[in-house]
Amino acid sequence: MARILAIDFGLKRTGIAVTDELQIIASGLTTVPTENLISFLKDYVSKENVELFVVGKPKQMDNSDSESEQLIVPFLQKLSKEIPAITIERVDERFTSKMAFQTMIDGGLKKKQRRNKALVDEISATIILQSYLYSK
Repeated sequence: MARILAIDFGLKRTGIAVTDELQIIASGLTTVPTENLISFLKDYVSKENVELFVVGKPKQMDNSDSESEQLIVPFLQKLSKEIPAITIERVDERFTSKMAFQTMIDGGLKKKQRRNKALVDEISATIILQSYLYSK
């Protein structure tokens, strides 16, 4: 089997999480400056066997698309053009940032560590990936 890679797309930086090759465990991988995201992904998939990209889909409380969806769509178009062999699926990402922050608190991270937005993005990507794994 191959890995599944999750993307928590952000304007400045993007959180990345991956599964193990058996697709059982979701783990945070890193946070990448969004401007370097496509090149990071191309490099990663050249070294690792990835079969699916799971990308967070930001939604409003009324289930309509969030404003940030307008930024994600062009990225998705570029991603499917640059890496056409890998399928892209979307997962509702409502509350993932809040859940990530709560995870940091529950994990005993100090206040200064919880201010690390890159870590929040990485944990959010992990939550997106975990919710995908639960749903399949």
